[in-house]
Amino acid sequence: MRKLFYLLTICAMVWMLGSCGSNSGESNSQESMDQQEAATDRAMDTTSVHGNGKEYTSAYVCPMHCEGSGSDEPGKCPVCGMDYVAQADHIKDGHSHEN
Repeated sequence: MRKLFYLLTICAMVWMLGSCGSNSGESNSQESMDQQEAATDRAMDTTSVHGNGKEYTSAYVCPMHCEGSGSDEPGKCPVCGMDYVAQADHIKDGHSHEN
C-alpha cells in the first residue's frame, strides 16, 4: 500500500512539474518580448528632432514646445516659464507626442 502511495505521489509531482512548462507561459513570454521590441522601435523612431521650428530644433527646448521658445543656452521658456531641457536629454528616452 505504501508503494502505491509513493508511486502516486511521484506521478503527481511529475505531472505538476510538466504543467509548469505549458505553452501559455511561452506565449506570455513571447508577448512580453514583442512589447519590449515595439517599445525599443518607438524609442529609436523618436531619438531625432520631432518637429520644425526653433522650439523643436534648438540645443535647449521647452518641454511644452511653446511657440518661439528654444535657445542655444540653458534658461527658462519666455512663454510658460518652464526650465529649458537639453534637446539630447529631451529625446533620448523615446520622447513622443503619440498616445
